[in-house]
Amino acid sequence: MSGSQRRFFVEPGGRLSGRLKVPGDKSISHRAIMLGALAEGVTRVTGFLEGADTLATLAAFQALGVPVVHHGAGAVTLHGVGLDGLRAPSAPLDLGNSGTSMRLLCGLLAGQPFASVLTGDASLTRRPMRRVTEPLARMGARIDTTPAGTAPLLIHAATRPLTAIHYAMPVASAQVKSCLLLAGLAADGTTRIEEPGPSRDHTEVMLAGCGWPLRRGPGWVELDGRSGTLLARDIEVPADISSAAFFLVGAAISAGSDLLLCDVGINPTRTGVIDILRAMGADITVRDPRTVGGEPVADLHVRHAGRLRGITIDPALVPLAIDEFPAIFIAAACAEGSTLLRGAEELRVKESDRIQSMADGLTACGVRVETLPDGIRIEGGTLTGGRVDSRGDHRIAMSFALAALAAAGPITIEDCANVDTSFPGFAALASTAGLGLRVVEGA
Repeated sequence: MSGSQRRFFVEPGGRLSGRLKVPGDKSISHRAIMLGALAEGVTRVTGFLEGADTLATLAAFQALGVPVVHHGAGAVTLHGVGLDGLRAPSAPLDLGNSGTSMRLLCGLLAGQPFASVLTGDASLTRRPMRRVTEPLARMGARIDTTPAGTAPLLIHAATRPLTAIHYAMPVASAQVKSCLLLAGLAADGTTRIEEPGPSRDHTEVMLAGCGWPLRRGPGWVELDGRSGTLLARDIEVPADISSAAFFLVGAAISAGSDLLLCDVGINPTRTGVIDILRAMGADITVRDPRTVGGEPVADLHVRHAGRLRGITIDPALVPLAIDEFPAIFIAAACAEGSTLLRGAEELRVKESDRIQSMADGLTACGVRVETLPDGIRIEGGTLTGGRVDSRGDHRIAMSFALAALAAAGPITIEDCANVDTSFPGFAALASTAGLGLRVVEGA
């Protein structure tokens, strides 16, 4: 079923209640497969996200010669082949809609003694890739892009080891940082990455957990190539805070809501959404904090505590909430007063231009917005309901689904098949929690 043939129809009103566990963290699931494939020994992954993006990563490593047993229900066993054990794929690696898969694989494959081609769907092949291919070229990699700097990417066979570099990232990006660290595993010398602000550190946490020596400080991380061995370990993937964000917002905007989200990853490089919603007046309590596999995990209790208030979002929180802003924009639309976001130009090169996509959807639902090159101003008010084009972006679709809780009329969301990239079973889980959502298939 194509994305244009699947839509969500969501009745207005309702409240969220009960206990929910959203699917496994997408970022950690990608990295568990990648490092498990390169480790020495057998890696057992539980809580793996059974979404289209992460399954694309799994299929890519199977095509690269890694023995994988996919048990289903979030369980995967990988028989690692070591840093030198990957094999040339017999066909281009189709990564679907997954930018994480493409950018991180670019780093892993840049130093391999065989050629490979990375491609994806129409959305992925529009996303910028020079942000990884240019620093990789400084390490000695030869990677061809389209004239626009996009995929398909032809990664030429390396004739000599990559050379480590010191690289100061122009903007904080976990994907760029992770790409270069993974390339640095097999490079000659010390790869050092400096970033202007915090970004997700799941790669660093997992590398350390697999026994690879690395050094970290405020704003930098470095590792020595060929300095260790990745050791297999069992990896338990926590629930994804990016998926939990939709329900945090839904409960915060709907009167009478009282919801517990279980086993959510609360890595401090990912908790910007909690900080922003609390600044807007949301009642969110972190319960039973604990550590699972090196990652902090907790249960998040969210209750409706009255109308939210508009704020100016601290630019320092932007990289800590970059994937959650579509949901945050819904909170802003339901708040009293104006909410301003600046410093978030990265949102324009996601699965869609998320600033424009959200602005168009909010406008269709009766909310006044002003788009800026690097952000948006949203005047809180009343969502009238309406028809929204998600433009095939999973986070746009899910955000507007939860928006119906505070809408005066129903919301119809077009082009929703890509929700499966990050949140398979979203419609059923949301309905269980109290959302009046119906999936409509067909023209």
